[in-house]
Amino acid sequence: MFDSLANIFKIQDLRRKILITLGLIFIYRIGCFIPTPGVDGQALSQFFEKLAQKQGATLFGFINLFTGGALRRLSVFALGIMPYISASIIMQLLTAVVPALEKIAKEGRAGYEKINQYTR
Repeated sequence: MFDSLANIFKIQDLRRKILITLGLIFIYRIGCFIPTPGVDGQALSQFFEKLAQKQGATLFGFINLFTGGALRRLSVFALGIMPYISASIIMQLLTAVVPALEKIAKEGRAGYEKINQYTR
């Protein structure tokens, strides 16, 4: 068994993919410890403790298990893609309200790409 694991690292393409995967997992784990700006970590911790006392094993605890503790710390990576989705919706609404954005949107493909750039 250990021989087959050692053979995996002899194949350059497979070794590169494994190292990239391990690197991405490492980056994710580091990101789980970066707190979200503007969130009081102590108040959040107290909230989770009160919730656990009232209900025992909660849905939040279950989800926190799958996020590797990122939800309990409300880390940057716990946000997921929600900030991007919210920004996209807001930009679409602003396009209908703000004349300058409406003009950019009517420029065709270039305008669409410009609005996407603003969203990101």
